[in-house]
Amino acid sequence: MKTFIKIILGSFLVIVLVLGVTAAYIHFSDLPHYETVNFEYTVTSTPEKVERGRKLATTLCVLCHMNYETGLLTGQKMLDAPKEFGEIYSQNITQDKTHGIGNWTDAELLYLLRTGILKDGRYSPPYMAKLPHMADDDIEAIIAFLRSDDPLVAPQSVPDTQCAPSLLTKVLSRVAFKPLPMPEKRVEMPDTNNLVEFGRYLAINLDCWACHSADFKTMNILEPELTPGYFGGGNKPLNLKGEVMLTSNLTPDKETGIGSWTEEQFIKAVKYGRKEGETGLRYPMMPFTTLTDYETKAIFEYLKTIPAINNKVHRSGLDNS
Repeated sequence: MKTFIKIILGSFLVIVLVLGVTAAYIHFSDLPHYETVNFEYTVTSTPEKVERGRKLATTLCVLCHMNYETGLLTGQKMLDAPKEFGEIYSQNITQDKTHGIGNWTDAELLYLLRTGILKDGRYSPPYMAKLPHMADDDIEAIIAFLRSDDPLVAPQSVPDTQCAPSLLTKVLSRVAFKPLPMPEKRVEMPDTNNLVEFGRYLAINLDCWACHSADFKTMNILEPELTPGYFGGGNKPLNLKGEVMLTSNLTPDKETGIGSWTEEQFIKAVKYGRKEGETGLRYPMMPFTTLTDYETKAIFEYLKTIPAINNKVHRSGLDNS
């Protein structure tokens, strides 16, 4: 019996030692590196494409990459990033050739946006948006905007501050949030006359689902609908003071979601941050003023088709929540 107990204890100690060494290795290492893929790809810019790209970038990129001291997309400390991910800094994405993306090729930008792999092979942090479902036309529009003469992306020589990812981030980057595959064929735009199809495209590609599902750590980027608590709310982004701001339930549950909302109420909330009888919506939920009423209506029509989740989410910091 004593020998058996010694074997068990010995095995346990070996397992603990292996786990400890593994954790230490991951903690002191960088995020994973991957082989880069070289291919020919060039975006042809048009005024219409640049304008479309500006609209998409305003929604997806500007909030994170805008530095309010420079007034340009030179990056900043992400005060609203969950603390368990570590110290997070967005990067300079102006056209500066030393500190920005001025020496990136169109193919390198496309590969990053699709897969999450930077031009030097480093894996971009899992909290940076990846766009595996976005139509090629819209990806091209974003790149055309980044190449444009828009003042937001004018070259600015501001060095990046590198992120200090936590052990959790490093583990997730090796286990759950790995690089995404490049699409095997061209991704086409949805039928904009089909409100539900168009609404799904917007709700996923504008990253609404990521914030309004249960937890950033359990996102299923390739199959968003399989994400736990899909649009059921309760996720925990922070405001700029580091306070938790629980996200709302956007499923069609009539008691705890938006099942009893009208289209007009939804448009006012999404586009202008107004909610009848309540304090206006607050950061990190920003008014999506660049969306048209039709686009917002499409999102609403899509949300009405997803499975309802009964999940009462109390509005953070409000006495009447």
